[in-house]
Amino acid sequence: MGRAVGIDLGTTYSVVAVLDAAGGGVVLQNSEGENTTPSVVFFSTSDGKDEPVVGTMAKHMAATSPDDVVQFVKRHMGDPNWRFDSSSGQSYTAEEVSAIILKRLKQDAELALGEPVTDAVITVPAYFDDARRTATKQAGKMAGFNVMRVLNEPTAAAISYGLDDEKNGTILVYDLGGGTFDVTALRVKDLNFEVLGTDGDRNLGGFDFDNALMKLIADDVAKQGGEGLLNDYEATADLREKAEMAKRSLSNVAKTNVFITFQGKNYKVSVSRKDFEKATGSLLNRTRELVEDVLDETNLTWDGIDYVLLIGGSTRMPMVREMVEKISGKTPETNVNPDEAVALGASIQAALEVANGSGSVDVDDSNTPVVPAAGKDIVIQDVTSQALGTLTYNPETDTERNTVVIPRNAKIPGSYSEEFSTVSDNQTEIRVQVTQGDDPDPQFVVILGESTLRIPPYPKHSPIRVTYHYDIDQTVQIEVTDLVSNQSLGTFEIDRAANLNEEQVAAATDKIGNMTVE
Repeated sequence: MGRAVGIDLGTTYSVVAVLDAAGGGVVLQNSEGENTTPSVVFFSTSDGKDEPVVGTMAKHMAATSPDDVVQFVKRHMGDPNWRFDSSSGQSYTAEEVSAIILKRLKQDAELALGEPVTDAVITVPAYFDDARRTATKQAGKMAGFNVMRVLNEPTAAAISYGLDDEKNGTILVYDLGGGTFDVTALRVKDLNFEVLGTDGDRNLGGFDFDNALMKLIADDVAKQGGEGLLNDYEATADLREKAEMAKRSLSNVAKTNVFITFQGKNYKVSVSRKDFEKATGSLLNRTRELVEDVLDETNLTWDGIDYVLLIGGSTRMPMVREMVEKISGKTPETNVNPDEAVALGASIQAALEVANGSGSVDVDDSNTPVVPAAGKDIVIQDVTSQALGTLTYNPETDTERNTVVIPRNAKIPGSYSEEFSTVSDNQTEIRVQVTQGDDPDPQFVVILGESTLRIPPYPKHSPIRVTYHYDIDQTVQIEVTDLVSNQSLGTFEIDRAANLNEEQVAAATDKIGNMTVE
């Protein structure tokens, strides 16, 4: 007994969806009756213990208790150095904070459905790397979910859209969320979703547009005599909330007023949409450049794009739609809810995973929903968001070089190989360093992990094959083969120094499980 859900775990807001008995996607309201839940945690303390509050109340507490509130934690996923220290002295990783948010989402989903929720498909930005994807899966596990799959957000949105009337054609998904930006081109034919290419910036989203608006307001307050607004922690937290409200207003009106109380004085700031768009022009242009890059890399032109989807709450800003219409010559689809499409697509994928036996849900249970387009195969062919390679050494020049094994936008799941050779006679071991990035200079790539393997003492230049096996969740295993004997030297997974180990995940699961989350 149990249900599987799709979760859009957003930087600023999160959404949960499920398939109903008829196979239709439904967004589940939280306990406050809202379709979206702010991805914000307020750590209240009782008897020296933390009692986290998630959602709207936590968001409002940011202005009065900024030291006890965590926002935008998605930007820190997979960062081993990031910690949040609560007033009670407890320290939390980004994965643990995300798990607290997910636990609240799980509780609300169970309340809405009236039954346990055990399984989930959780979405991530297409440009998330291995460490961040792994961190997301770990957070789901800590929250009590069986995470069946991590799904790219633009792909999820395309699934939700593509199943409607079983649309065929080439889709460009422009996904500007609260903290990240992705652009993805997909080809849909007879329920086959083929990702052609993707690009993005994991540090570009509504948060950055808010920052620009905050500076506009703070500069105006300074002109009125209130200098140092952005240097005051509590005042900045209050300003952020008011800037977000002003940004939303400017999506509907040409001008709005913001009222600020700072150092005992009241200030009124009038902000126009024109000024806001001027202040954020460089951010919008950055998204345009990434769109053009994807079109170039996939050899597509706008004439070859049949549908344009705008996903993510930040696409509600009029300048986004205007820019996309201007460069594409097309009107973006209007029958897509930018806040909900990703979660709805994830719920469809969750039902597919259950039907394929990936979940813990009983597929014979009468409450198990019918998968859309029942009787037909829905196939997703994704691509890598980052290039992966290995460091190689040239003894003649005494230099290292990054050699790409899997290029960016390569089809996955799949296996990719490159052949190398030993560098000295009687060499007895080789070190395989797995890199992320396509720059040949090792200084400009990230080393994800490494392993040292034993080999027989062959003459130098003996051939070795390195194979990367990439799965649909964009996690990788590495196999090294001795081509002299044609024997495998071993297979290993990336050590993932940026992620928590199994013992840490187990401890965090107990920690979150014993918490009361409101």
